[in-house]
Amino acid sequence: MKQLNAYIFQISTSNGGVPKLGLHQTKVTELGLVGDQHRSETHGGPERAICLYSLERILALQAEGHPIFPGSAGENVTVSGLDWSQIVPGSRLRLGEEVLVEVTRYTSPCNNIAGSFVDNQYERISQIRYPGWSRVYARVIRSGNIRVTDRVVLL
Repeated sequence: MKQLNAYIFQISTSNGGVPKLGLHQTKVTELGLVGDQHRSETHGGPERAICLYSLERILALQAEGHPIFPGSAGENVTVSGLDWSQIVPGSRLRLGEEVLVEVTRYTSPCNNIAGSFVDNQYERISQIRYPGWSRVYARVIRSGNIRVTDRVVLL
């Protein structure tokens, strides 16, 4: 599938925990989005600075009956228009005009996001059980500002 007009659908942060709530714009640093906090040391840090997910995957999960919505699974950047199967560790994405990130790994879902799934089946977005349905973590290669509707380019 050729890359469509991919863009940032939602930018999400929280004071720790989920859901993360939407912002119109923010600054991205090597440690992630300004204003985003984590309750656990298993999240964040340079190798897990940003969590990204696909709007199309969220919509497909909703069609299965899950109450997931952008930000509810803890992702910071919800993107639309990318072939999510191509977003793998090592992939580089340009977010807007300034920010460059590199996918470091698939995320491991945990019970903190159970409320986003029917019968608390948060394993529905496990890369091991359902390849291609996982969120991804990324490191920030180049800091800068992002805003909703900014273009996203898979490099």
